[in-house]
Amino acid sequence: MSIDPLTLIRQEWAEGDRRLEAERSDPRRYRTLVAQLELVTDELRKQVGQTFTLAQLVDAYRDADRWARAVVEERAPSPGWPRDLALVLAAAFHAYQRGALDYLQR
Repeated sequence: MSIDPLTLIRQEWAEGDRRLEAERSDPRRYRTLVAQLELVTDELRKQVGQTFTLAQLVDAYRDADRWARAVVEERAPSPGWPRDLALVLAAAFHAYQRGALDYLQR
């Protein structure tokens, strides 16, 4: 029995959110990550809009590294930020998925 790709990606997003929340013990680092998350979320809103499905969000995730890297590098770089980009992306998509038209159906 195989797990469908949407389930795997959503698990990845949930793990990113857990990792972000684990950083609360370091307030300075947590604030930096949240600032980056907010920038990525703003750009995500531009990329997919406010009306979208989970499938559309997954499509945006496949290309997200490119545009998120540019946004964070330009507007909120911090020491070592490239290694945190996957965490920030996953946490942003985890939160944003709640707005999907089919979120409650999955």
